[in-house]
Amino acid sequence: MLAKFIQAQRKKRHLTQEFLASELGISRPTYVQIEQGLRELTISEAEKLAQIFGISLENFLQEREPSVIVTLEKETQKSMIKQAEDIRVSVPQKNLEKFKEVLLYVLSKVGGKPNVGETVLYKLLYFIDFDYYEKYEEQLIGATYIKNHYGPTPAEFKDIVEEMIKRGEIVRVTGKYFNYPQQKYLPVRNPDLTKLKDARELQHIDEVLARLGDKNGKELTDYSHEDVPWVIAQNNKPLDYEAVFYRTPKTSVRNYDNGNDD
Repeated sequence: MLAKFIQAQRKKRHLTQEFLASELGISRPTYVQIEQGLRELTISEAEKLAQIFGISLENFLQEREPSVIVTLEKETQKSMIKQAEDIRVSVPQKNLEKFKEVLLYVLSKVGGKPNVGETVLYKLLYFIDFDYYEKYEEQLIGATYIKNHYGPTPAEFKDIVEEMIKRGEIVRVTGKYFNYPQQKYLPVRNPDLTKLKDARELQHIDEVLARLGDKNGKELTDYSHEDVPWVIAQNNKPLDYEAVFYRTPKTSVRNYDNGNDD
């Protein structure tokens, strides 16, 4: 039943009925009728909900959510395999370890700030990765970021975080930020910075956190929506690192006039 599917998708993403009602331009009681199966969706409402949930309209109407399957693989195996609309991401062991240590470092620096919930973390990791690639034409973490309504989302994040929680490396804290549900993560151990290649990587991370670490989820979402890799990507598909070289001055971090980085 589509009504139950909509309710499940909303709860899975920690969205409120008030928020979705506002996005659809209807009252909360009217939205409640949709989740109760008492009111049918219009085509435009269905398209809007599918976009918010990061699902194609066809899959939304079929009550099917494309899966992003993350497998923590050994270094010798392929790094990414795409199959139809579903996406399978295999993370090489060295990338997995680096992802964990960078996440721990980010959390140690800004995780305690009230604005830094899961959405902000997604965007900070994205700009750490894509800004570094634009500056140096090398990957820092090299995570896979998927285009959805709220901006780039690291496909590996949830599986890696669940593993780290089980290992006692981080803890999950659920609360609210300006009356919106917020999921935070706090570090339990210090990051192992030997996993970073050199001091340049650490300096870059610090620069991104200094520039963006005080912004809230909406500000970073809006900012990411202006970034060319997100703009040209297809919904629910990975963003292309090479697209950073077509950025506009609004999001570019590299000085192309003299070849020096900002």
